[in-house]
Amino acid sequence: MESSLKVACIQLNSGPVISENIVTAERMIRQAAGVGARLIATPENTCQIRTPAAAKLEKPIAQEDHPGVKRFADLAKELGVWLLIGSIAVRASETKLHNRSFLFDDQGNLAAHYDKIHMFDVVLSETEKYAESDNIEPGREAVATKTPWGIAGLSVCYDLRFPHLYRDLAKAGAGMIFIPAAFTVPTGRAHWETLVRARAIENGAFVIAPAQTGEHEGGRKTWGHSLIVDPWGKILADGGESPGIITADLDLSEIETTRKRIPSLTHDRAYKGRP
Repeated sequence: MESSLKVACIQLNSGPVISENIVTAERMIRQAAGVGARLIATPENTCQIRTPAAAKLEKPIAQEDHPGVKRFADLAKELGVWLLIGSIAVRASETKLHNRSFLFDDQGNLAAHYDKIHMFDVVLSETEKYAESDNIEPGREAVATKTPWGIAGLSVCYDLRFPHLYRDLAKAGAGMIFIPAAFTVPTGRAHWETLVRARAIENGAFVIAPAQTGEHEGGRKTWGHSLIVDPWGKILADGGESPGIITADLDLSEIETTRKRIPSLTHDRAYKGRP
C-alpha cells in the first residue's frame, strides 16, 4: 500500500443543465490533476441540481446512457487519477432514481458504486422542506473498496448523521471515507464541520468531503465548506463558500498511529437494550 497521497475536493455550484455541469466539473478536475492530486472527489449531485427535485424524473437517464458516467470514466483514464463522483441521479424505475456515487480507478474502470442509504426527509422551516424518499430509491448496502492507498468507504450527504454506518466501514478496514454532500445552509452552518470531524475522530480515518455551494435553481442554497480531515480530527483544508478546489497531502501512516493511540474500534461491547 502506498504511504502518501495528494487528494483534492472539487466544490461546485451545480445547476439544472447536465452538460454545463459536466464541463465545469471536468475543468476543475483537470486543474486538480495538474497540481498533482491522484485522488479527486466531487460533491453530491455533481451533474444536476433541480428544484423541485422531482423535475429529474421528467427525463430519467439510465446509468449506461448517462453522459456524466462515461465522460468521468474516460477522464479518470486520460488523467491517470482515481475519481470519486459524489453522486449522479440515475434511473432506478419509472418512478424513482438512485442517488449513486461512482468511484473510477486510474484506468477508467468502475471500482465501486454506492447508492445513498439514508433519505433526507426533513422540515427545516415552513419554507424549507425536503422529501428525498419521494423520488429516490434508498440503497441497501454499505460499500468499502480497495484502492492503492488502502480501503475506502463510500457514503453520501445525509448518511453523515448515522455514525453506525461509518463504524461498519471502519471495521471493514476503511481508512479513508468519502462524504460528498449538498448540505443546506441552516444545517451546514450548525452541524457540518462538527459531524465531519466526529466521523474522522470516531473511526481514526481520513475524511474527504466535497460539497456543493451557493444558490441553485429555485433559490435552493447549499453551505459549501468542503473539508479534508485527518484521523485526529484536524482540518487539513476547508473550501469556504465559493466554487473551487482544495487539496491536502495525506500521510497514510497516521491511520494506524491514531488507531493504536485510541483503539476504540476494538472496544465495542454488547449491552442490554442494543437493537
